Amino acid sequence: MKQTTIFKRVEAIGIGLHKGEPIKLVLEPLDADMGIVFVRTDLGISFKAEPKNVINTQMATVVGNQNGFVSTIEHLLSAINAYGIDNVRILLDANEVPVMDGSAISFCMLLDEAGIRLLDAPKKVILVRKEVEVKQGDKFVKISPSNNPKFDYTINFTHPVIGKQRYVFEFSKSNFIKEIARARTFGFLKDLQKLQAQNLALGASLDNAVALDDTHILNPEGLRFENEFVRHKILDAIGDLSLMGAPLMGDYTAFAGSHELNHKLTLAILADAKNYEVATLSGELLKEYGKVFA
Repeated sequence: MKQTTIFKRVEAIGIGLHKGEPIKLVLEPLDADMGIVFVRTDLGISFKAEPKNVINTQMATVVGNQNGFVSTIEHLLSAINAYGIDNVRILLDANEVPVMDGSAISFCMLLDEAGIRLLDAPKKVILVRKEVEVKQGDKFVKISPSNNPKFDYTINFTHPVIGKQRYVFEFSKSNFIKEIARARTFGFLKDLQKLQAQNLALGASLDNAVALDDTHILNPEGLRFENEFVRHKILDAIGDLSLMGAPLMGDYTAFAGSHELNHKLTLAILADAKNYEVATLSGELLKEYGKVFA
């Protein structure tokens, strides 16, 4: 199996979640072994999407350096990961990826428009060889060896609408589009008011998030899935793990995970060469994992 990039340049404009201003997003093809590269066109700087470039995980996953950064990258990266795209240049004229409708479906549509092109280089995957777990109190995320990658996620909120939810997602592009891509980010009205007092979440609205007060969902259309909340957490995790630099072939399990724990998991995996193996997707490995990219 070969590495991929997008077939043609595509662009979109959307609102930034935190600044509330229009942002231009452009995706461009990139050569083999270049990975996913963010470019701040307004600053003339770029940085690769990889764990060492993650500088913040408090509100979203943020990559950058002392000269600039890009925030809220996880939804776009989730779609790129699910589509099996290995190399792409992401150009932005602001410090965050536009939130679109709060899910990944708009990015899927953009990738459908761009198309996928095969490159003359073998596709690489990261095979999980040992279980790796990161804990924080009763919260945890872990990865374990598997030839049929899955995301098994549990959340537990005291909010009456959410409560305890669990979803097991068998990873593939087609399953992602059907089961995960449309799940929106969510937030609580009491938190939004605090954030906006700090000039954050200025672009948040019922058009790009599921909003909840103390007892109800505020969106008049309701939910897209009965368990949309946990599905969105899986969407986030897929995007966060894409920072590994190649598709991660293992089972991901989480209880009350977060961007912070996902980032720590990527660092923990990379900290010991016995935890993983970077392999070419061919021969027997292609038979085992090829369906993931179908």
